[in-house]
Amino acid sequence: MLKYVNTGVVFQEIPDEVTLAINISNCPCRCPGCHSSYLWGDIGTLLTENAIDTMIGEYGNEITCICFMGGDADPYNVARLADYITEFHPAYKVGWYSGRTMLPTNDIRKKFNYIKVGPYIKHLGSLKERTTNQRLYKKNDDGSFMDITSRFWRQNT
Repeated sequence: MLKYVNTGVVFQEIPDEVTLAINISNCPCRCPGCHSSYLWGDIGTLLTENAIDTMIGEYGNEITCICFMGGDADPYNVARLADYITEFHPAYKVGWYSGRTMLPTNDIRKKFNYIKVGPYIKHLGSLKERTTNQRLYKKNDDGSFMDITSRFWRQNT
């Protein structure tokens, strides 16, 4: 069962998208230095199809993508909700920011247009650093995934 704490419209999480980020609680990764440690607890409101519908009703044409920020404790429910969005709200792309080190299984992976994997490791930095261990993948038309992490890197370094 997934719970979310808050949402926000963001512009930097998924390149070329205006993204509704849904911050999911009960994160099992507990990365040292995490900027969202408040999401470690099992807190918040149930994340259901009705909650998704309400969010879409609120933001409508202002967004192009919906991204689950977390959910590693219950990846099958994240995938189920991604399926729901794809089926009932096909105008939106779907992303998932996971703290796990590997891409999920193919049956889960195929539900998403974007997947970020990798725990935050302070000395390696976030996605915007060339030294990062984190990777953002974008699904190609043929269903394969391409690493687009370099889109975050500062051009002057």
